[in-house]
Amino acid sequence: MWFAGDVSAGLIQKLIAMYDICCVGHITLDKVVTTQAVKHMAGGTSFYFSNAIRNMGVNYMLITALAETEIRFVDDLRAKGIKVDALPSTHTVNFENIYSENQDHRTQRVAQKADPFTPEQLTGTEAKVFHLGPLLADDMDLTLIKSLADRAKVSLDVQGYLREVRDQQVHAIDWPVKKAALQYIHTLKANEHETEVLTGSKNIHEGAKILAGWGVKEVVITLGSMGSVIYADGVFYTIPAFKPTAVIDATGCGDTYMAGYLYQRTKGADIQQAGEFAAAMASIKIAASGPFVGTEDEVVDFMQVKQAI
Repeated sequence: MWFAGDVSAGLIQKLIAMYDICCVGHITLDKVVTTQAVKHMAGGTSFYFSNAIRNMGVNYMLITALAETEIRFVDDLRAKGIKVDALPSTHTVNFENIYSENQDHRTQRVAQKADPFTPEQLTGTEAKVFHLGPLLADDMDLTLIKSLADRAKVSLDVQGYLREVRDQQVHAIDWPVKKAALQYIHTLKANEHETEVLTGSKNIHEGAKILAGWGVKEVVITLGSMGSVIYADGVFYTIPAFKPTAVIDATGCGDTYMAGYLYQRTKGADIQQAGEFAAAMASIKIAASGPFVGTEDEVVDFMQVKQAI
C-alpha cells in the first residue's frame, strides 16, 4: 500500500523510538497569492514545522495524512532526512492563502478537507513533546489531546480550532471545548486575534493570564512584525522581532517560530533565549518564499548581525 512505506523496518523503529519532538498535522496542497507572485506548493503547519526543524540537533518525527495523489510531498520530506509516518486520507487539504501588502494578514478558502486524526493512529509513537498543528476545527478531537497528554507534553498551534469551513470559505469561530482541552496543553501558540477569540480580551497580557488560568503552562502569543509575548509561571517575556532582509512570504512564519522555540526549549534553553531564537528564525523565513531551510548556526549568526526591531 502506498502509505505503508517500509512496513517492517519502519514499524519496528516507530514502536521503539522515543522522539524529542513529534509534530502531528496534515500536509496541504496550497495556492499562495502575494502581491509579487502566485505559487502552488505543499503547506500546512506540519510541512513548515518539519522543514524548519530538520537541520536542528533534535530527534524528530512527523505524523501526517494526505491522499495518494500528493504522496510526493512525503517523498520530498523523506529525501531531506525527515522521518514521516504518512497515514491514508480520502483527500488532501487544499488551502488558498491570499496576502495583501501587509503580510501580517491573509484571507483563506478551502477546496477540500482531509480525514481527521484519531488516537489509535498515534499508538506506538512516543515523544517528549507532541506538537499539534490542526488546520481545521475537526482535524483532532479532545480525546486525541487527552491521550497524548497522558504520555508527553503537548504543544498546540490553536489556529485550526478557530477555523470552520462553510461553502469552501474559512470562517472564524470559537473553540467550544477550549476549557476542557487547554488544561492538557503545556505550550500554546496563538496570535493576538486568536487570543481575543479564545478569551474575549483585546489585551494580550490579560488574555495570556486567562489562558494560563485554564491550565496552559507556556502561553506564546505571536504579534507578527511586532514580535511576541510569552507568559509562564506568572512572568511575561517580551520577545522582540528581528528586522528581515526582505518581506516576501509570511506563510509558515508561525510554524517556523514554534519549531525554533520548541527545539530550544527541548535542548534546555530558557524562555527568553528560546523566544529570541524563534523570532530570528521567523525573520529569516519571511525573506524568502517556501519553508525555512537554514541551520542553527545561521540563525545564531543572523541574531548577532541583526538588531531587534
